[in-house]
Amino acid sequence: MTTVLVVDDEPQIVRALRINLTARGYEVHTAHDGAAALRAAAESKPDVIVLDLGLPDIDGAEVIEGLRGWSTVPIIVLSARGDSTDKVKALDAGADDYVTKPFGMDELLARLRAAVRRGTTSSATEEALVETASFTVDLAAKKVRREGADVHLTPTEWGILELLARNRGRLVAQKQLLQEVWGPAYANETHYLRVYVAQLRRKLEPEPARPRHLITEAGMGYRFEP
Repeated sequence: MTTVLVVDDEPQIVRALRINLTARGYEVHTAHDGAAALRAAAESKPDVIVLDLGLPDIDGAEVIEGLRGWSTVPIIVLSARGDSTDKVKALDAGADDYVTKPFGMDELLARLRAAVRRGTTSSATEEALVETASFTVDLAAKKVRREGADVHLTPTEWGILELLARNRGRLVAQKQLLQEVWGPAYANETHYLRVYVAQLRRKLEPEPARPRHLITEAGMGYRFEP
């Protein structure tokens, strides 16, 4: 049984999530503040955490940082804060996904299932071959093939694609991409990403203007969807 830790100080949200998740076969644990969340995570070892940022004692981003000190459990942030700065802060701290309140239960459940799958995959041996309907990424050989032919990528293009492919299905923050591909001095040069992601789409997407695999999350980062 998949175990979910719900961290929120709004009783009605906790109740709604408990009812919906339990009905779908999840085991649900709850915590109403940051300190309780850290204790519950250590004790129950959940498969995924749904975390509100606006907690009464500790900011949600600090809770994420605390968890990331010892755990790789998938974390889905659930928050009424719609500002991109808060989202980026949570992602930089180590969150895997972000859902803004008010939210649709079906969307949250889909994000939850995806997070659990990623957590299961990452704990197993990483697959070197990432296949999409349009192209194939060979992480071991550092090659991309589309329609039976190799696609030439520059080292920078490959760096972006590799990082996104290794985190497939997960939102990768702009800052992380810039720091890992270009270096710490380029953490704020977001225009670099726009240029290079556009080049990748022209080379890999069937319809670059309507990307299916290299998805932009406005103001936050990018997501690779196989």
